[in-house]
Amino acid sequence: MIKVIISGFSGSMGQKAVKMVEDSDNLQLVAGFNPIETDLNPESYGLDKNVKIFNKLTDIETDADIWIDFSIPSAVFDNTKFAIEHNIRPVIGTSGMSEEQTAELKKLADQKGLGGIVASNFGLSAVLMMKFAQVAAKYFEESEIVEKHHEDKIDAPSGTALNTARLIYEARGHDQAQHSSEDPLQTRGGDYHGTKIHALRLPGFVADEEVIFGGVGETLTISQSTTDRQSFMTGVKLAINEVVKLDHLVIGLEQII
Repeated sequence: MIKVIISGFSGSMGQKAVKMVEDSDNLQLVAGFNPIETDLNPESYGLDKNVKIFNKLTDIETDADIWIDFSIPSAVFDNTKFAIEHNIRPVIGTSGMSEEQTAELKKLADQKGLGGIVASNFGLSAVLMMKFAQVAAKYFEESEIVEKHHEDKIDAPSGTALNTARLIYEARGHDQAQHSSEDPLQTRGGDYHGTKIHALRLPGFVADEEVIFGGVGETLTISQSTTDRQSFMTGVKLAINEVVKLDHLVIGLEQII
């Protein structure tokens, strides 16, 4: 039985993670963590009485094997570092960490021989979209990314969009050329090694992304749409079953599917 602690257990994504764990034959929820909660009674959240609830990192005592994180961008680095330092394998779905932070966490986990994953997106459609974009980048020298999320998403660009741009850059091995620097209203979006990223935050979206490649006389659009956050749980469960076999931290679900 794989024992799990969920950070952000009482949030919208955390609740879906709780249900996924409870519905799985090989997983057991042993603890929940959320700094905003003052009630530490698990039964107040519909959980088994033996599940421990914590609201301070320093108070956490658990024999969990896996740390699932669906918290907030400002907390995820410290949460993940805590998990690794306490030999709990991280499965991180919270976006907002810098490349420097993920590199630091990878170094720490790899030194300890601890498996884990930091994923910008656990949706299989989004992960496959990124893999397809990486293949297309070898044949198209120019592309742009449009990502669309709900109005409450805190960070921009999304981790998925940033990871897509990173994969495109790695496939090409060089920055994308720019045709013009005239943009007084900054309408051309963000920039990752020349790949422009446009972030929309509007009611009605959950999480959508499209990558548009342009060539002479042709374009290629790769897109995906998420209509229900429950779809992420398929990837989370897949990740849990894979990281218990690993001795290092991987960045991106595309690395293990």
